[in-house]
Amino acid sequence: MMKHYLMSKFKSTGVTYLLWLFFGCHYAYLGMWGIQLLYWLAIIAGFLFFPLSITWTWCVVDLFLIPGKVNRYNAAISAKITEIEKSERDLEFQRNLTIAQAKYQTNVTDNNNDT
Repeated sequence: MMKHYLMSKFKSTGVTYLLWLFFGCHYAYLGMWGIQLLYWLAIIAGFLFFPLSITWTWCVVDLFLIPGKVNRYNAAISAKITEIEKSERDLEFQRNLTIAQAKYQTNVTDNNNDT
């Protein structure tokens, strides 16, 4: 269940670009709320006080950094999913081993009773 929930949390680069272009909330989409608030404050300050300032440079640089940010976000989720799958495989192996041992013990006990 947790694995399916995490799979639904993957983010799209296209959606991130659309949010960057129309709303400027691409950091919020990626769960980076602190940077998002700073980004909005910088944009407001750029509009009010410093036209064509470093704020606009940040906006343009984000255009090129978005794919990497999305990939890092998705890689972290993928690592969690891999960890869950590994623990599920280990649990399944232990379950099968226990069943095989129980069957072996049953067969040994039956063979001892027959002789």
